[in-house]
Amino acid sequence: MVSIARKNLFHDKIRFVVAQAGITLAVVLITIQIGVYLAFLANTSVLIDHTEADIWVTARGLENFDFGRPFSEKKLYEVREVPGVLWADKYMLAFGYWKTPTGSQEMVQMVGFNPETLVGAPWDIVRGNPQDVKYFNSVFYDQAETNRLGDLPIGAETEINNRRVRVVGITRGARSFIQSPYIFTSFKNVLNLSFINKGNTVYVLAKVAPGYSVQEVKQRLAENLKDVDVYTTDEFSKKTRRYWTVNTGMGTALLAVALLGLVIGTVIVGNTIYTATTEHLKEFGTFKAMGASNWNLYKIIIEQALVNSVVGYGMGMFVSYWVIQAMRKGNLQVLLPWPVLVGVYVVTALMCLGSSVLSIYKVTKIDPALVFKS
Repeated sequence: MVSIARKNLFHDKIRFVVAQAGITLAVVLITIQIGVYLAFLANTSVLIDHTEADIWVTARGLENFDFGRPFSEKKLYEVREVPGVLWADKYMLAFGYWKTPTGSQEMVQMVGFNPETLVGAPWDIVRGNPQDVKYFNSVFYDQAETNRLGDLPIGAETEINNRRVRVVGITRGARSFIQSPYIFTSFKNVLNLSFINKGNTVYVLAKVAPGYSVQEVKQRLAENLKDVDVYTTDEFSKKTRRYWTVNTGMGTALLAVALLGLVIGTVIVGNTIYTATTEHLKEFGTFKAMGASNWNLYKIIIEQALVNSVVGYGMGMFVSYWVIQAMRKGNLQVLLPWPVLVGVYVVTALMCLGSSVLSIYKVTKIDPALVFKS
């Protein structure tokens, strides 16, 4: 049966190539779009996910991390008084304008953390010591942003909001989703460089003490603090991701292209297998006349679908690899852990098997007497 399935597929080589082109296109679209989508999700909440805090206190009604609003830092001391809080720290986020070496300006997001505790500090240091941001207007920037901010070495000086700053370190892995690069510095420096009034913070981060549950402490904080919202780290991360995915439609658009690839592949493969089936109806009728069951015929069609899926997936992964390399050279991120690659093959196989439904239905209706008709 396997040899018959392969003969059916390879009998018309042009049709087979067209089918593989369709599957390859579908695999490339699905793979790239899912990879971009996962990188998109990771970037929307990258700073949330890389803090050691268990709980985030935010301004009331805040929709996502990047648009944080200031509130009184007195909330920090209220948080510290709640039973079950091991420690709490202020965390700042503010927009500013970075002067590039060419004299142009780039909007950046200044991230202010406590250089003594390093809560909220950059986590993947290329060069420098994050504690050095405690010095006046000292900053870290991400090495992936050199094409926008300039390739500034340690010790170089530039300006943020027309105020002199000095580069003391370079980090990586902290790219902003909204295309305003993150600049890491101390909480105090952000106040100096931004227009946020002293006595305010944008976030309060808290760690739960051993022996207490995160939900329990979160509930206590929500009951004791007024005019702010309280989230676990996981809740705030999901809220931010949901905002950019659903509220803005960006994530939906990325997934829609992946779905389009699935539809294209299904239509092309379905047409190929169905045509191959109808052209060999007499052969299928011969098998039935010889006593073959419907299941024997189904196996031929299913084998055709699986061969299509394996060859198409392999070609699709080959093309995707080179497309991804080109995208990364263009500073575009794609995130593809191995479970996703396995999942793409499963989707490809299901796409090809689903395309065989009409062909299976067709052979089910074959009359064995067809072989005796001229």
